[in-house]
Amino acid sequence: MTAIPPEHDPPAPNADTPTHPPETVPDPPAPPRPSIHVTALIVWLTIFPLVAIFSTLLGPVTPDWHPVLRAFVLTIIVVPIAAYWLMPQMFRWYAAFARRQAARRAVKGAR
Repeated sequence: MTAIPPEHDPPAPNADTPTHPPETVPDPPAPPRPSIHVTALIVWLTIFPLVAIFSTLLGPVTPDWHPVLRAFVLTIIVVPIAAYWLMPQMFRWYAAFARRQAARRAVKGAR
């Protein structure tokens, strides 16, 4: 035999329970998105060294390979490293730099 619990009304608030929602602290404003020129520079600063390093490292292993196959292997290695590891880090560094610059401008503007 299964007992069916009686239906309950929600508990009534007491003096200890606040009737208004708790105050939330707003998130700090997000830094502005970098311009297209800054984004291009960050991408280039990420990709160029990776391509230079890995093409130099793969050169002795792949001298007789077709150039398209060499490029394919190079991009298989470089793109994931850049997309998942280095570029997010570069954009975090840029965001920190932009926040510091904005804070400096705000301090100078307040004087």
